[in-house]
Amino acid sequence: MFLTKVILKTFTNITNAQQPKLNNNYNNTRLKLPKTNAVIWFNKMCKVKQLKPNYVNIKINGQKPQDKKTTMNAIRFRINQELFCECF
Repeated sequence: MFLTKVILKTFTNITNAQQPKLNNNYNNTRLKLPKTNAVIWFNKMCKVKQLKPNYVNIKINGQKPQDKKTTMNAIRFRINQELFCECF
């Protein structure tokens, strides 16, 4: 009987100690959600309007049409990767 009370009391203390952690985890996730949504929207708009965001820095030597095409493909690939990584 005494051992059962001790085990129950210990279990209750562990459960109460874990509640702030779960609460903080929920609050942190809730606060990150609007920022993540804004970043995803920005990347989608850049993709639709074919704009280059400032955070994409790709440098390729040369000014030939092939070089420009390679640069644009690399930028498009980078934006697609950002969209894919943020959605999951």
